[in-house]
Amino acid sequence: MRILMVSDVYFPRINGVSTSIETFRRALAAQGVEVRLVAPDYGQPEVEEGIIRVAGRPVPGDPEDRLVGWRSMHTAVRQAAINCDLIHIQTPFVAHYAGLKAARRFDLPVVATYHTLFEECLEHYVPFLPAGWLRAQARSWSRRQCNVLDAVIVPSSAMEARLAGYGVTQPMEVIPTGIPLRQFEGGDRAAFRSRLGIDAERPLALFVGRLSHEKNIGFLLEAMRHLRENCPRALLLITGEGPAMPDLQRTVQDLGVSEQVRFLGYLDRERDLPDCYAAADVFAFASPNETQGLVLIEAMAAGLPVIALSAMGTADILEPRQGALVPAGAPEEFAAAMARIFANPQERSRLAENARDYAKLWSDSAMAARQAALYRQLIQSRQEGKAWKARTKAKPA
Repeated sequence: MRILMVSDVYFPRINGVSTSIETFRRALAAQGVEVRLVAPDYGQPEVEEGIIRVAGRPVPGDPEDRLVGWRSMHTAVRQAAINCDLIHIQTPFVAHYAGLKAARRFDLPVVATYHTLFEECLEHYVPFLPAGWLRAQARSWSRRQCNVLDAVIVPSSAMEARLAGYGVTQPMEVIPTGIPLRQFEGGDRAAFRSRLGIDAERPLALFVGRLSHEKNIGFLLEAMRHLRENCPRALLLITGEGPAMPDLQRTVQDLGVSEQVRFLGYLDRERDLPDCYAAADVFAFASPNETQGLVLIEAMAAGLPVIALSAMGTADILEPRQGALVPAGAPEEFAAAMARIFANPQERSRLAENARDYAKLWSDSAMAARQAALYRQLIQSRQEGKAWKARTKAKPA
């Protein structure tokens, strides 16, 4: 089985969509699925097996991303789709329309993964337009795109419910991105703390993710201000980069928590990030509109207790309350939960053990098996439809 994935974003651009694509590309191979990928060119010099890069230019105001040419993306996707069995669209921009056109040209089933809840984040990037109008446009846009597909893959049941509320009527399948569990096991706690000059006994909280406004990182900074009263030595490490960085740095100064917060920038996922997870005592996360919350499972796989708000995609992960505390939605209550974990090593150890066990349910191999099964179902259905049409045409008038 040969699948063509199409995306407007991919590594070296680091975000959840890139991570999801790469995780499934690797894990699907064990399911007998060969994956081709068409994605933007970011100027990387090496040739990558199975990846076709399309030239683009930096997006105005967001130089990390690329805006690929309409014609060049369509040409690349059309050529890559030859001898493929299904097209899987990963983003709703140029890639969506190129993937859809190629699927129709070659009569292939086409699916898309709905990674991002645009209704919740557009107002941060287009603040000069009315928020209500932007939300309505995002819902209408998503509904139209999803309803021309054979199926929609969503990473959480909350996202499935939201799309149904938009009026999406095509079949939806909940398949979260799995985690390569071994990648996050065995990090070196002592070495990472030593490199950063952090005392071995200092209480350490960690956030990992893109520094964007919708991640609600300001909430964590407020929580650190409250935590300072009961646990003045506590430190929050913020790992990642993004457009909200300058605002967050100003907020740290305004709240007077510069001794309690440190920004680390990007960390290499395979070399540095496992050590970073191992170095922390708790993982802190407050985003209210995640489609999944992949970093929660990464933290759990590393044996890191999670303290997070339960909303949208994170609700699926947090609902069993395994390896996690879920405080109410006020910064002072979040701070109290962190103080509780820092002050109780036995509870921290119990949550860490539960987290490791729970993370096994979210392995990359398990999720890839589910996605491969969906591919086979859609391909078989399309082949049966073609056979039925052929028989119908062959009948004498």
